[in-house]
Amino acid sequence: MNNVLKGVRILDFGRYIAGPMCAALLGDFGADVIRVERVGGGEDRYQYPVTDNGEGPCFLQMNRNKRGITLDPMSEGGRAILKRLIATADVVVANLPADTLVTMGLDYAYLKTINPKIVLSGISAFGEHGPYGNRVGFDGVAQVMSGAAYLSGFDGRPTKSYASFVDVSTGVYAALSTLAAIMEQKSTGRGQEVQTMLFATALSIVNFLLIEQDMVKKDRIASGNRAQSSGPADVFQTNDGKWIIAQSLGDNLFKRWARMIGEPNWVDDPRFATDELRADNGEILSARMQEWTRQYTMEEALEHLAKARLPAGPVLSPQQVLDDPHVQQTGIFTRVDYPGLPKPYGLVTTPSTFSQSPVEVTRRPPTVGEHTDEVLLSIGYGQAEIEEFRKNKVI
Repeated sequence: MNNVLKGVRILDFGRYIAGPMCAALLGDFGADVIRVERVGGGEDRYQYPVTDNGEGPCFLQMNRNKRGITLDPMSEGGRAILKRLIATADVVVANLPADTLVTMGLDYAYLKTINPKIVLSGISAFGEHGPYGNRVGFDGVAQVMSGAAYLSGFDGRPTKSYASFVDVSTGVYAALSTLAAIMEQKSTGRGQEVQTMLFATALSIVNFLLIEQDMVKKDRIASGNRAQSSGPADVFQTNDGKWIIAQSLGDNLFKRWARMIGEPNWVDDPRFATDELRADNGEILSARMQEWTRQYTMEEALEHLAKARLPAGPVLSPQQVLDDPHVQQTGIFTRVDYPGLPKPYGLVTTPSTFSQSPVEVTRRPPTVGEHTDEVLLSIGYGQAEIEEFRKNKVI
């Protein structure tokens, strides 16, 4: 079996989540990914430290299957090294502002003078054009500007997701687009620039809500955990103080639910004739479901729901996720060793499997500058030159 991107070289100048996620996915598929970070280590390496050296979980997740080098691209020697690296690469990934790309010599206009077949996969908050083109932004900015936070939360207080879903989704979009550009590159020999932006990703996720607003001016407001497209669909507490989610969508599931809770007459009740009507009367349905769940423990409620073939699940804490038997038995996590950790950590890689091509962790995340010598030797520098670079803090 062959890795689908074997022989493809990626230079990863990504930071935090979106850029590194894009490069990590390409690395999962077999690309040779070289993470380039500043001398001493990038700032995203040390967020929420968990290792003896201060590396954080975001770094440990987003930088598997990569080699790591340090480089000062603004120095004379650093620019020379960067030029050689670009000449050997197929793709440059960079989630940096457009003016920073120009300053560092990573803008597409310059890259293609060195390597005409290069693909630049650029990621930004708002793209290069429009009124916000020069603004910086993180996941939370895109969430709140997309309408997602407005429609989340309780009591009129907008609530963004704790999970960085826009960043991660942007990384996935960028990886998919970069794969398409690589296919074009291999077919025609031409490179190109690919741009992915957080704001557009966020808008794509909530697009159906925006279409509805544009067409029928629904003017929805937040309803907490209660769904606005069907019912009952909410979070409910059981009699042992635990919480579950249960969701009904469509006539068949609603009929099963009504019979399960002892309200078969609700199947023909005009208040609940359609998903839209059930959503409009969702408070009634949620209140009745809450009465039902308070009769049972969490395990008992979930057993009844499973027997009725209704989608449901427990609200788990992070520790409960780690302890969950399905998580443990299905091999979702790959255990990876890393220096400074007391035990291997659990890593979720690309959540897809291939019948003929492996998707696996072949490299743990790199320590600071771990592969600098190895990479520089491979592009023609001698050991004495490398030591001089290190002495001058170029690497």
